[in-house]
Amino acid sequence: MKTHLRKWLPLAMLVILGAGAWLAWSHWNDSTATDGFVMGNGRMEATEIDVATKLPGRLAEVHVREGDFVRAGDVLARMDVSALNAARSEAEARHAQARHGVATAHAQVALRESDLRAARALVTLRESELDAARRRLNRSEALARDGASSQQELDDDRARVQGAQAALAAAQAQADAAVAAIQAAQTQVTGAEAQVAAAVASVARIDADLQDADLRAPRDGRVQIITARAGEVLGAGGRVLNLLDLADVYMTFFVPETDAGRIALGSEVRIVLDAAPEYVIPAQVSFVASQAQFTPKTVETASERQKLMFRVRAQLPPALLRRHLEQVKTGVPGVAWLKLDAQAHWPESLAVTQSLQTILED
Repeated sequence: MKTHLRKWLPLAMLVILGAGAWLAWSHWNDSTATDGFVMGNGRMEATEIDVATKLPGRLAEVHVREGDFVRAGDVLARMDVSALNAARSEAEARHAQARHGVATAHAQVALRESDLRAARALVTLRESELDAARRRLNRSEALARDGASSQQELDDDRARVQGAQAALAAAQAQADAAVAAIQAAQTQVTGAEAQVAAAVASVARIDADLQDADLRAPRDGRVQIITARAGEVLGAGGRVLNLLDLADVYMTFFVPETDAGRIALGSEVRIVLDAAPEYVIPAQVSFVASQAQFTPKTVETASERQKLMFRVRAQLPPALLRRHLEQVKTGVPGVAWLKLDAQAHWPESLAVTQSLQTILED
């Protein structure tokens, strides 16, 4: 047994030394290759958009299915608009009634202006009658002083003057009333025109509600989840479906506090997904958290400070995403390599392929 051990002991020592040398070389090679870089694990994410109804009502139609790609402006679903159509018919009737009210108010103004002209003509007539009565009274008074006229004639002429004065006052009052009537009629015109404007606004509001009854895609994306079906009654703001904006895809990962201070917006990132490790996806830093996460309540020692982690977001190029919409998936895990040193060179294992580089340049 001892002879057998002595025979294999040198070979075992050689294997152990070789393995140790290989591990040391691998560790040195990896540290050299990643010097000036930091990596973090994350998952692919995309901006989510909830498509919801503005007004309460019954969902009439859903035109898409989960997984469908849609373009901005596409009609995704429709709400039942029978009540809105009835309300619009009512608003149009009110609009017609208000226009008729404006015409009636203008006719009243014309009538009151005609009354004013008649009243002013009557005032002129009464003024002339009063002037004639005064002249006659002056002559009667002169004749009465000379004894050529009786006292009865003088009293009659004085009564005529007083009657003419009363008639003139009444005519002037009618003219003033006609002026006031014109002002009231003009006020009615203003009110009628305001009713027309209100009716027009009601029709426009209902038209806007009718447009909002067509639930359209706010941007290009993929239908992720449909939460309501045709026939369901939804409240205001009721969610119908959820979209993923595939032109706004990013990976969120975390880096230690010691490296976070060296990260600048726009820094280069290379992403390798677990599902496709043969592809290296270029990205740029679009967000760095201003506060650390995973932070202890009290930080007193250097070892505790090493637990500080900052959230970083790497944004994928929209041009690349648009060329590969069918392949874009969210929730896929991967590794993000972030360049901390602008002078560092990407290792060959993280080089971007020529085809992807061509798409980015286009």
